[in-house]
Amino acid sequence: MVTEEEIERVTKLMKIDVHDHKEFVDKVQAMINYFDILDSAGVEEEIVAFQEMDVSQLRDDKHIPFEDNLIDKLKNYKGSYVRAPKMI
Repeated sequence: MVTEEEIERVTKLMKIDVHDHKEFVDKVQAMINYFDILDSAGVEEEIVAFQEMDVSQLRDDKHIPFEDNLIDKLKNYKGSYVRAPKMI
């Protein structure tokens, strides 16, 4: 069981300002319970099936030159910069 004191100690160590430590006790306990479920899943060994392929079977890389000026194709190009959408 996670205690309020443990949450408070961890938040101090991580330098996180938390006003109500009681709020996080249930959330942290739910995360720990979920990790217990994952641990008990019994997948210590998993066989990953894949097909080996020789390098000679891979396709050849081909350079296809782009003749147009890419900067002219941009919709929001203005002067010497490209306008991007606002980041919220």
